[in-house]
Formats: sequence, C-alpha cells, structure tokens
Amino acid sequence: MVTTQSATAAPGLGETDSRYYGWRVAFAACLGVMVGFGSLFVYTFGVFVRPLSAQFGWSREGISRGFGLAALSVAFCSPALGHWLDRYGPRRVILPCVAVFGCGIASLALLRSHLWQFYATCILLGTVGNGAAHLSYARAISTWFRRRLGMALAFVMLGAGMGAMILPLVAQTVISRSGWRAAYLLLGGIALVLGLVPTWAFVRERPQKEDDPAPVALTGMTWQQGVRTYPFWIIVVALFVGSITMNGAITHMAALLTDRGVTPGTAALCASMLGGVSVLARLGVGSLLDRYFGGRVAMLVYLFNAAGIFLLARANSFVAGCLAAALIGFGAGGEADITPYLLTRYFGLRAFSTLYGLTWTFYAVAGAIGPILLGRAFDLTGSYAPVLGALAVATALAAVLLILLPQYSNSPVIDQG
Repeated sequence: MVTTQSATAAPGLGETDSRYYGWRVAFAACLGVMVGFGSLFVYTFGVFVRPLSAQFGWSREGISRGFGLAALSVAFCSPALGHWLDRYGPRRVILPCVAVFGCGIASLALLRSHLWQFYATCILLGTVGNGAAHLSYARAISTWFRRRLGMALAFVMLGAGMGAMILPLVAQTVISRSGWRAAYLLLGGIALVLGLVPTWAFVRERPQKEDDPAPVALTGMTWQQGVRTYPFWIIVVALFVGSITMNGAITHMAALLTDRGVTPGTAALCASMLGGVSVLARLGVGSLLDRYFGGRVAMLVYLFNAAGIFLLARANSFVAGCLAAALIGFGAGGEADITPYLLTRYFGLRAFSTLYGLTWTFYAVAGAIGPILLGRAFDLTGSYAPVLGALAVATALAAVLLILLPQYSNSPVIDQG
C-alpha cells in the first residue's frame, strides 16, 4: 500500500512530470468518479425506466421521482459532506460512502412492486452520493495542483465521461440478456471494486511537512465570506439552470428516442455518444481553463449545451439523437471541470469543499426538478418537445450571465511555497 511518506518521495518532481504523485491521486480519483453517483447512477438511470415500468406498471413520472429524491438527498447532505471533507480529509469520507453506495446499487436487484422501496434506496444513494463523486475527490486533487489544476480536474472527470460512455451499454446489454436485476447487481459490484481499491491505495491530500519543498497552504476565504460574493451566485445560478436541463435530458433521452422509433440498443448508443464526447470535452475544457479566463470558457460550454437540448427536442432519428447527445455531452463534460476550477480561483482552498457542497445543493435540487419536469410533461402531453425548447432558451440565457464573472487574477488561489 502506498503510504503518506511515499507521497513526498522524489521531491524534484513537478506537476508536469507523469511520476508526480498527484497524478496517481488523479488516476485513482478518475476510477472512483467513473463508478460514483454522478456517473453510474445518473447515466444508467434512464436505461432502467422502461424495464421498471414494464415490470411493475409504474409511470415514468413515478420512476423519475426516485431520481428526484436521490438528487434532493444529495442537495441536503452535500454541505455537511463538504464540511467533513474540509475537516477530516477525503479518505475518511470517500471510503465509507463508496461502500454504502455500491451495496445500495446492488440492492436494487431485490426490488419488489412497492414503489416506496425504490424511493428509499434512491434516498440512501443520494445521502452518500457526493461522498462517492467528484466533490470529494476534487478536495484531494486541489491540494496537489496549481498550474495544472484545470487539466488535473479534467483528467479526474474523464472517469465520469468513461462511465457515461460505457456503463449505459453495459447495463442495456445485461438487461437484454439477463434482466434488469442482474444489471443492478453487476453495477453494484463494479462500484465496489473500482471505487474502494484505488481510493484506499492512493487518494490523500498533499501532506504539509517541513521537509516538503513546496508545501500547500490552504488559504482563501471562509465559506461565509464566499457566499457573500456575487461570483459565487453567478456560478450557482448558471449551475442550477444547467442541472435542470442536463439531468432532465440525460434521464429521459433513451425513452424519448425509443418513443420516436429508435431501437433500445441504438438509443443506448446515443447515451454512450454523450459520454464519449464528454470525455473529449473534459480534456479540451481543462486545457482551455489553464490557458484562458474561466468565465468565457464556461459561456462557450453552456451555449453548446443549449444547442444540444434544442436539437434533442426535435430529434426523430439515430443520427439526430447522436448529434444532440454529442452537444449535450460537451456541455456536461465541460461543466464538471468548470465549477471546482472557478471555486478554487475565486475562493481558495480554506473552505473549498464546503463551498463546493453548497453549489451541489443547488445543482442537486435542480437535478431533482429536471427529470420530474420532463416526466410530468410527457405524462400530460405525450411529448417532451415543448419543455425541452424552453430549457434550451434558459440555458442560453445562463451562458450570457457568465459574461458578468470578474477576472480572478488577484483572487486567493492555492499558495504553494
């Protein structure tokens, strides 16, 4: 097992060297994020909508409420998780949360016809969700990097992209061959193996020791100071709108496309296209964040997302679905890099996880609204198109709002000696 002492070995290595210990932390975090709440639960949820509805006779709105309850649980618990991350460090939070999350996913294989059982499990998954997602891993990553922070965060979020690309196909394949119960059981096992082992071996904050040639000082604003600034609320508003849009579209994409004549297998390919593009987007946006002002990069990302939602509202073929998924994937991939990056640049690391947890509260509330909103619209009108069109306009307006973000050249960023 890698120890804290080994993390400070080879002191001459810098952030650009592949042997730098921070990149091991980033790799382990990448695997953890790939099978965490924000990837495994979110991106495979839509694949199970029709099988669960067919099995138990549940409405799509009713199933979507499970996603909403999970998101609300994330919203309620994220500030506390952020505070614990700032106080106790990532390992003590991530490991137990991943264990509960993996077992919770596997337990969905035991669902019966009682909708409350599904809801209770979703609430449990949401309670530990951000302990098994990039909020927790970002805390460790941000102590290891300064000049390459954008790329490091992008590398971590590659895991979410890979999960979005691979896991829906895995789930759909197992559902087709062995049923949805076997799919849930397999996904839970994958979450436990890839979430626990690499995190236990590598994930830790950069040690603050006198013999460390570049110790990291956790400077910056308190969370109380941060929430009194207007950049924080611009980030929150844009994140809120983007979350309604992306989570609603991602959750119902497979059902929308199959309703319009696309086969379940090719609809799953569209979801995988979304994940694949988000992988490339994370690398591209991470590089852009290290080179250009984050507010302008964020505006570009949100405009791509708005275009994807607008196209999805009218998609009636595999090609149109793939193009819409690609544009939404670019937005989803970029947004995940942008929020933690901007928080470190504006507010530093002193209360980074607490502030990140607060933004996740708004993100998760919006994430609960989006799928329910689309499910309700479909159940009432038999169409997703009108509400998707309205969400596309709202996302474009959020992109315009990001122009108001100030420069962060004199903000309290990570201070490395």
